[in-house]
Amino acid sequence: MAENPRLPDQVSFYHLFLLLLIPCQVLLSPVPNDQIFQYIDGHQKEYIQRLKDWVAIQSDSSDPRKRQDVNKMMEVTKDFILQLGGTVEMADIGEQRLANGETIPLPPVILAEIGNAENKPTVCFYGHMDVQPAKQEDGWSTDPYTLVEKDGNLYGRGASDDKGQVLALLHALESLINMNQDLPVNVKLFIEGMEETGSDGLEMLIENKKDTFFSNIDYIVVTDTPWLSKKPGITYGARGNCYFSIEVQSSKVDLHSGGFGGMVYEAMGDLIYLLNSLTDANGRILVPGIYEAVAPLSENEEDLYKDIEFDVDEQRANLGVKKFLHESKADLLMHRCRYPSLSIHGIEGAFSGTGTKTVIPSKVIGKFSIRQVPNMEPSVVEKQVKDYLESKFSERKSPNEMKITMIIGAKPWLTNMTEPQYHAARRAVTRVFNIEADMIRAGGTIPIAKTLEDYLGKSLMLLGIGGPDDATHGQNEKISKYNYIGGTKLYAAYLQELASL
Repeated sequence: MAENPRLPDQVSFYHLFLLLLIPCQVLLSPVPNDQIFQYIDGHQKEYIQRLKDWVAIQSDSSDPRKRQDVNKMMEVTKDFILQLGGTVEMADIGEQRLANGETIPLPPVILAEIGNAENKPTVCFYGHMDVQPAKQEDGWSTDPYTLVEKDGNLYGRGASDDKGQVLALLHALESLINMNQDLPVNVKLFIEGMEETGSDGLEMLIENKKDTFFSNIDYIVVTDTPWLSKKPGITYGARGNCYFSIEVQSSKVDLHSGGFGGMVYEAMGDLIYLLNSLTDANGRILVPGIYEAVAPLSENEEDLYKDIEFDVDEQRANLGVKKFLHESKADLLMHRCRYPSLSIHGIEGAFSGTGTKTVIPSKVIGKFSIRQVPNMEPSVVEKQVKDYLESKFSERKSPNEMKITMIIGAKPWLTNMTEPQYHAARRAVTRVFNIEADMIRAGGTIPIAKTLEDYLGKSLMLLGIGGPDDATHGQNEKISKYNYIGGTKLYAAYLQELASL
């Protein structure tokens, strides 16, 4: 894997030629026929209505009681693809075992194909139809499953993550088909219904289908990412995620602090001590060796971050924080996505309600995660963390029992952004928005990207159209009309530009 995302060592002369030529082509090639954009503008009301219909389906994959809604959403998506002239397989991926021991079928995965011309490249798009839980009493201004248009935004659960982004792609396909009666490239669609709960069964499906459905694809595009600002962004990397729990137990039952305070070694004190030993006041991870595998900053790499549109003062004001850990834009962005970070997420078992409760909890569980970057292996991070926390616990000389578990070990992903489909995407952004795209790395984790790349070995790109303030897992999720309609144009232009390469 290349360390320098701008010009890696392994870059071929052909890729170098493309890298130098593309900016000239954007300026010198004839203005493309953008009647397709006029068509999309003329069908905005139809696109918004379809998003309203899809948001109304409560496809929450975390709630087994709503499994029929997830299945319904998959069927609705299938029907729309069939209307576009595609062929669809609803792939069975087995069953899910619930906490009570019961099993229920997992939602089928859509494997669809539109076009199979031998003289055209084939691009496979990934997306998902399930959503995060949402209730109006959680703090939503409106019913989360009723799409509301306000101030240029479309509010509703799944409007951005990921129904709106998938619909923008499908509307782009519909527009191209209706305008030309033929797609410029072959398209495959890989759409699941369990992304928000870990994509159960998906890895096995990819492995089983790598020599059939996925065998003839040339490019892979993930349509499930946001931009960093209002300026369109193309994502070429994402951090991984090692998620840990620390369990400390001191007694068989909870104790009264009046009767036992000062007598026992309290589990909460041990846990707070351990959590507090993970980072210093400036956010630097204190686990020995954790930074050793981080790829060093290559020549000119810092310049990539200086050119990205990101207003530090505006971001600080929007978040309501007094100060960031780093002051310059480049430093801040690199620590957001290029370097590892550690975050403490919560404590289970401790009293957290309103009022007072003078209890000494018998068992508490602390939860934290490390977002790791290339070349950090989850197995190595796990050993480093366990060794360090065990040594810190030994120093405390507590008789309590302590157990550390790594719950998630998702790998980071980084690709070569000089690959041809990145040039097609950059040209499409310029054509639609009249601006150069920001080339960005995500601070979060996109496990499917690494999985697809590892199994299929194909060029992969994250070309989402979400906004930086879409609140995708929070209250009042939305997508702006600018992103939704502009994103539809972007996908249409990308397919045309990909064909022109």
